[in-house]
Amino acid sequence: MLLRRLGDLAVASRSAAPDLSRALCGNGAAAEMIPLTSIRVLRSVEAMRRWRKPHTINHRSVGFVPTMGALHRGHLALVRAAARDCHHVVVSVFVNPAQFGVREDLASYPVTWEADAAELARLDRDIAGDGANLAGGVSAVFAPATADMYPSGFPGQAVDSKGSFVSITPVGELLEGASRPTFFRGVATVCMKLFNIVQPDRVYFGQKDVQQTVVIRRMVRDLMLPTSVVVCPTEREPDGLALSSRNVYLGTRRRRVAVVLNHALRAAEAVYRAGKLDRASLLGAARGVCADVLKAQMALPPDQGAVFEIDYISLADPDSLEELDAVDPSRGAVVSGAIRMLPLEQTREGEDVGHAGGPLVRLIDNTILPPKAT
Repeated sequence: MLLRRLGDLAVASRSAAPDLSRALCGNGAAAEMIPLTSIRVLRSVEAMRRWRKPHTINHRSVGFVPTMGALHRGHLALVRAAARDCHHVVVSVFVNPAQFGVREDLASYPVTWEADAAELARLDRDIAGDGANLAGGVSAVFAPATADMYPSGFPGQAVDSKGSFVSITPVGELLEGASRPTFFRGVATVCMKLFNIVQPDRVYFGQKDVQQTVVIRRMVRDLMLPTSVVVCPTEREPDGLALSSRNVYLGTRRRRVAVVLNHALRAAEAVYRAGKLDRASLLGAARGVCADVLKAQMALPPDQGAVFEIDYISLADPDSLEELDAVDPSRGAVVSGAIRMLPLEQTREGEDVGHAGGPLVRLIDNTILPPKAT
């Protein structure tokens, strides 16, 4: 069933693609393009490497933004940052099955190729008119099939699956890694593959996935990869909710409540700025916000409330992500958390419950407590 699902995802991705225009490659073969743009769509490892080679020879820098599609404003901000720094920007669109657990939402993960291509086309036009950018737009989209990324066959999603993996420990075993034991193994493995294929000078990630940035930086450093990791600020909705491809699952009612995690982390940040450094004070403030919101939601009728569970709220060292009893003011810390927005207990007729019927949605967020002058 899993292999059939992976095949279905690849077919869905291609069948959902717009009617891409064609141009001639240097060897006379037709090149797939996003219509009305100069953005190439590269479907194979060989094609990506063939595109990359002359830019290496000509000393033209390449920035890389890895994504799983379902692009939102956060992804586009990363592309803009890459365009400011690099001659060429490559965006990957690949739903990586290895970073989903056996009971996670691979089957329902949004595949939105047509909308993603349209977003990149619009962004390409915007960037082209911005004189601050070095590149002038997106040069290529790398959209491989699962079989290309896992040539020996997909090894599976279980903890004891056999295969060629990259594991970054112990940082990949903490926080998100404790709740999702195969997640960072999958992230590190696919990023290593993508970095080897694209050969980027710089790779761009968002601060929202703070543990991911720590894992990737550790992998790049320890495995001596010739690329620089650039971390950009979290993009948010006006009310503070961090942008995420998974927000489409929330629907209207749960979306209003989902901002609780950001409010909780901001409460901890306020306590830190007021001079408190101990774990009990900082995390107590965050948990208090969550408790108040949850109590209010549980008091509502079942067709009006939206409840959630706290997975974790953490106060951790900014480099190792090991838990702290108190913040060292010369180093600062990371306050992060994860909540599970549970499916609605009772829905109203015609209510927007979210993509795929409103399943359980796991949301993450963080805030950085900066070092204080001493």
